[in-house]
Amino acid sequence: MAENEAAAPVPGRIRVLLVDDHQVVRRGLRTFLEVQDDIEVVGEASDGAEGVAYAEELKPDVVLMDVKMPGMDGVEALRKLRELANPARVLIVTSFTEQRTVVPALRAGAAGYVYKDVDPDALAGAIRSVHAGHVLLQPEVAGALLSQEEANGTHGRGSSLTEREREVLGLIADGRSNREIARALVLSEKTVKTHVSNILMKLDLADRTQAALWAVRHGVTG
Repeated sequence: MAENEAAAPVPGRIRVLLVDDHQVVRRGLRTFLEVQDDIEVVGEASDGAEGVAYAEELKPDVVLMDVKMPGMDGVEALRKLRELANPARVLIVTSFTEQRTVVPALRAGAAGYVYKDVDPDALAGAIRSVHAGHVLLQPEVAGALLSQEEANGTHGRGSSLTEREREVLGLIADGRSNREIARALVLSEKTVKTHVSNILMKLDLADRTQAALWAVRHGVTG
C-alpha cells in the first residue's frame, strides 16, 4: 500500500501505525492524527498479521491496535511483536470492554487500553503518554485486572519485594530506563538490571511493561 511506504523519520514526531479491520475507523483516526503537530501516521494494517509485518518494516513508535480482527487478532499480534522484540509501544483502541478481552491484551504486552469513543484530544494524549513510557489504563480496566488478580490469589505478591525493588519498580512505572533509574538511585546499571530481574521473577511477570502495569494497579510510583 502506498500510504505504508517507509519514509525518513521526522525529528520530534511520534510515528504511529494504525491496525484495525474497519477502513472507516482507520480513516477517521488518520484524519484526526494527521493534524497533530507531533504525531505522524506512517501506515495502516487491516489485521494482526499485516500489523506485525508493517511494524517490523516501518518501525513505528506507537501502534494503535484493535483487539477483535479476522485472522490474527490483536492479542496474538501483541505476542508476536514481543517475540520479535519489536520496540513499538502498543495502545489498544477497541469497543470491547469485557474482562476476557481486556486482560489477555494487557498480559500480552499492551502499554495502554482505551475505547473507540475516547475523546480525540484524549487519544492524542494517550499516544504521547505511552510513547513517553507510561502505562495508560481507564479505571474500569484497572478494576478488571485487579479483580482477576484477587481471583487468582496473586494480589499479595508485592509483599516479597524489598524496599529498593519497590523503588526501582516505581521508576519503571514512570517510564524510566535502567540508565535513568541508576542515576536516580545512585546505583550501577548492572545492579539495576539485577533488581529488575528479581522484580519480574518475584511477581511472575514477563517484561517491563507488565511490571509497570502491576505498579500502576498497586499504587507503586517513583
